Amino acid sequence: MFTSSLILAAQPTTPHTVAWSPSTALVMIFCNLLAIIIGYYAIQNPSKGPRLPIPQLASRKPFGVPELLATASFGHILGAGVILGLSNAGIL
Repeated sequence: MFTSSLILAAQPTTPHTVAWSPSTALVMIFCNLLAIIIGYYAIQNPSKGPRLPIPQLASRKPFGVPELLATASFGHILGAGVILGLSNAGIL
């Protein structure tokens, strides 16, 4: 009885989410790329872990696995917020 009243109380507060579509995927990809670009310039001490097995940019600043995981995690958090905001605004 107690759990059903908690579920009923929390039900109107859950946000409406949109179904997956190519526009939703493009928003998430854009947010991840934006986060990687921000992280590339904002991370103070890069390359503390293993490097990526892909060719690096021609700059002096290496970009490794920890930096990629951190920026991609930030990009997914940013993307989830942007997708929820755009869906609540009616754009997506």
